[in-house]
Amino acid sequence: MTDAGLELVQHASRQEALSNLFDAVNTLYLLVGVALVFVMQVGFAMLTAGSVRTKNVKNVLTKNICDALVTAIAYYLFGYAFAYGDASNVFLGHSNFALSGVSSDRLIFVAYQMMFAAAACTIVSGCVCERISFYAYLGYAFLLTAFVQPVVTHWIWSSQGWASAALSTAGGPSKLLGQGAIDFAGDVVVHIIGGFAGLIGSTVIGPRLGRFNSDGKAIPMPGHSATLVALGAFMLWFGWIGFNGGSTIEIAQDGASIRVVELSNGS
Repeated sequence: MTDAGLELVQHASRQEALSNLFDAVNTLYLLVGVALVFVMQVGFAMLTAGSVRTKNVKNVLTKNICDALVTAIAYYLFGYAFAYGDASNVFLGHSNFALSGVSSDRLIFVAYQMMFAAAACTIVSGCVCERISFYAYLGYAFLLTAFVQPVVTHWIWSSQGWASAALSTAGGPSKLLGQGAIDFAGDVVVHIIGGFAGLIGSTVIGPRLGRFNSDGKAIPMPGHSATLVALGAFMLWFGWIGFNGGSTIEIAQDGASIRVVELSNGS
């Protein structure tokens, strides 16, 4: 082999090693993001538990634990397929149910998106706490994370979604308002979905029993632990590093460039 040929082989080998290193770094980066966003589940649990009366603490903690459990099942069976299925239209995906056909190197991305769905789901816990049936809450959690949140995810984050900035317009519909919607870390896909679901739920269910007297005047119902509320707030703040930072999906790229992201303000 000539010197030029040997140098070419060595260059290709270095490039492959560097590519493998980038893949490893990006996988670890997103895995840390998954862990940090999951910590937000704990933050929501503490915040809600501290905001309710003592008699309802076990109930709201159980619901927050079930958020994670139900989301894992719902997103595995249906959520990912509706959000990012390989076969799709502008409204939703319709393949890869139960992660069939999903490559192993894609699973860390699936886990990260699952945590986003869980975050949207648990937002509602605080809106309807102390006044919703446990089984009704489980049903809502499954519906939200199996269908509602994934479909909106597809609209905005999938390259096939009707509102996506990445939508290909060649021979198809034009982008929303000419440019599509850009949602870096879930303003719509997570927060608005969770907020509107909580608003609808609390409106339908109504106030807690005893919240107002016969004259319609509000009766104070203070939470039982300011300590838990503060702890929950700090854990949510900490988890937000993974929520916003991890939304870049990767940190290392060809040329060893590093992305700088906004960590602590709104998405």
